Amino acid sequence: MGKKLLLTFGLLLLVACIGFWRRPLSYYDESMYLRDTLAGVENRETSVGGHRLHYEVEGPADGQVVVLVHGLGGRAEDWRELAPYLAKAGYRVYLPDLIGYGRSEKPTDFSYSVHDETDVVVGFLDALGLKQVDLGGWSMGGAIVQHVAADHPQRVRRLMLFDSAGLFVLPKWDLNLFTPNSAEQVDQLVDLLMPQPPKVPGFVARDILRVSDDRAWIIHRALATMLTGRDATDKLLPQLKMPVLILWGGEDKITPVTQGEMLHQLLPQSEFHVIPGCGHLAPGKCAAQMAPKVIEFVKQ
Repeated sequence: MGKKLLLTFGLLLLVACIGFWRRPLSYYDESMYLRDTLAGVENRETSVGGHRLHYEVEGPADGQVVVLVHGLGGRAEDWRELAPYLAKAGYRVYLPDLIGYGRSEKPTDFSYSVHDETDVVVGFLDALGLKQVDLGGWSMGGAIVQHVAADHPQRVRRLMLFDSAGLFVLPKWDLNLFTPNSAEQVDQLVDLLMPQPPKVPGFVARDILRVSDDRAWIIHRALATMLTGRDATDKLLPQLKMPVLILWGGEDKITPVTQGEMLHQLLPQSEFHVIPGCGHLAPGKCAAQMAPKVIEFVKQ
């Protein structure tokens, strides 16, 4: 009997190892979802514009509301390092997956433009009855929340921009890296995203390419609209009157610090902080440094 149990366990372990080798990102996602559930993070869905939208929520039900919007190719879980600081400080934190991303619906008849994703965020606030919130956005999400603040200023008490896009500045790096099609391009993308990047194991790079191939059409469609400049926020920003916090990774190669400085100049009521040694993934990789500044800002 003992030998049979040992053999069964060995076979299950072998199957798990093979599964992990074939689909490491799926295993990582499932472990992350389990960890979040055990930590009290709630996963919910609502409908926005006739499309299913997934979101996470945590923190006390009666807490002041903070909504955080991810960037291009991102998802709600990108805020997983920063959001718990806010929840522990007593805030009710909502993390939506934009349409086309994460666990939300991915309709083929959607533009995935900043303009239309702005409508998604406003529709999300409406669906949940959130009248006024502290609103933050990271990268493309930063451009989206700038539009929300400009179009619906009464809905945004305070605005937070993390390594934000929005200004009409053409990138100096290869946009094709956002949808890599080789292990070499995966390494180049990781190098863009973070300083001193780790070497990506071959089997992980292979799975990244699988996932990238599945969602490349969404990324391409979003980038095509962004490159036209019609959703640029250069002229919108001086109209904003609410307090603004701008936080930036000092080693950001995707949206360099100079773009944060430009945002700060266009928003005279803003405060601007650079986090040394952090790249474009600063809200995740450098959440411990950012969190005190975010909490101090929303408490004002």
